[in-house]
Amino acid sequence: MKLKHFIPAVAVAFAACGGGEPADTDSGNARTPAPTREAATRAAPSGPMTTPEWYSVDHGARTVSLAITAGATSENNYWNYNGFTNGDLAITVPEGYTVSITLTNDDPNMAHSLGISAETSNFTMPPAAEPAFAGAITGNPTSMIDATMPGQTETIEFVADRAGSYSMVCFIPGHSAIGMWTYFNVVAGEEAGVQTR
Repeated sequence: MKLKHFIPAVAVAFAACGGGEPADTDSGNARTPAPTREAATRAAPSGPMTTPEWYSVDHGARTVSLAITAGATSENNYWNYNGFTNGDLAITVPEGYTVSITLTNDDPNMAHSLGISAETSNFTMPPAAEPAFAGAITGNPTSMIDATMPGQTETIEFVADRAGSYSMVCFIPGHSAIGMWTYFNVVAGEEAGVQTR
């Protein structure tokens, strides 16, 4: 008896994470990509360090500014940061710098959030919405109706005061499992920039 009620509730919970698009009636499959375990254990990118236009560093002021767009491309049903998913991007900032991240949500259908998490290896379940640094998380990070909505922009600021390996992740249930996460590294010295696959 309890199992009958449990199955529809689970189906409704998973359907709510579907990216806001209707089911594809031709194939009978929803357009939301399926989560993969392989993506949750990938090593960080090791390509050359670059500084794209959305990354700005001022060593004199000890600041880093990042312009991050959720849904920058249609990649992964718009569930991406600046077009990157599944750890294909590693952002590096110097330890002790003040980091400002402006999140713009260009996903036409779904709210997203952004936070710096201590989790770096398992995104099949959403990490706890607890930032690794004070202030390193957007508002209402687990809510599909109160996080950063389509067309909205939110800015967070924090001090990256502990060197280590972290991740930048969307905390809305289901989003990290489908690949909405990147690596975020804090390093001693002045190394700054991004690496990609």
